[in-house]
Amino acid sequence: MTAPERRYVITFGCPDRTGIIARISGFLAEHGGWIVEAAYHTDPDTGWFFTRQVVRADSLPFDAAELRARFGEVAGELSAESSWQVSDTGERRRAVILVSKAGHCLYDLLGRVASGELDVDVAAVIGNHDSLADITRAHGIPFHHVPFPAGDKAAAFEQVRKLVDEHDPHAVVLARFMQILPADLCREWAGRAINIHHSFLPSFIGAKPYHQAHTRGVKLVGATCHYVTADLDAGPIIEQDVIRVDHGDSVEDMVRKGRDIEKVTLARGLRWHLENRVLVHGNRTVVF
Repeated sequence: MTAPERRYVITFGCPDRTGIIARISGFLAEHGGWIVEAAYHTDPDTGWFFTRQVVRADSLPFDAAELRARFGEVAGELSAESSWQVSDTGERRRAVILVSKAGHCLYDLLGRVASGELDVDVAAVIGNHDSLADITRAHGIPFHHVPFPAGDKAAAFEQVRKLVDEHDPHAVVLARFMQILPADLCREWAGRAINIHHSFLPSFIGAKPYHQAHTRGVKLVGATCHYVTADLDAGPIIEQDVIRVDHGDSVEDMVRKGRDIEKVTLARGLRWHLENRVLVHGNRTVVF
């Protein structure tokens, strides 16, 4: 298999004004940068401009570190409020996955990684139960069992923190982890911790959304992939999807159908995050 072409990905946001695109494209052209993808968006509600630019690495006369330094000067010229990032597709992405007992999202992610469909190294899987240890190790990935006793969750979360941070992952994936991250971890992993919620948020938050949905008689159930914040199930949304149900479906039928949507939605959201396609502004996202 031919290795994918190495690229640099620039994401940028700032208050909108004239000349932003010209300045960025001019900067890249000045150094011979070959743009292979470019996307733009202006939010009329906030007046904020967003862009994602992908450049062939071999077209520039310097490496990613120098590109960051030089582009940082451009970003500063455009706005003191600018938010930006330069990533290198030549750097392998790393993820740590947190799980509980439900395995459908983990099975799906491990299968996509094993088939090459999801380009990421899963450095470890951490579970508050050991139910998923065997499938994890069958994929050659370390599994760490961290029990969460009812009276001492702080110590358990501290152990999880150490296990995650030693890998410095680009993504911390809560694949139906079913534990609420403390506020300090939400801050530390902000923009990296990704959760899949088995509901089409903001409807039916909490632990049993399918039971709530069944009681309400809904005709659609869904899933939401979002960044984790200290506000429960209220972080910036990356991706959502739904599937139709009807009056004949039991709660168990809804759970079964919902699991299919959860897997696909989480995989999409994680892929877009790893490809630096998600730009967060406040509690909203732009996904290029």
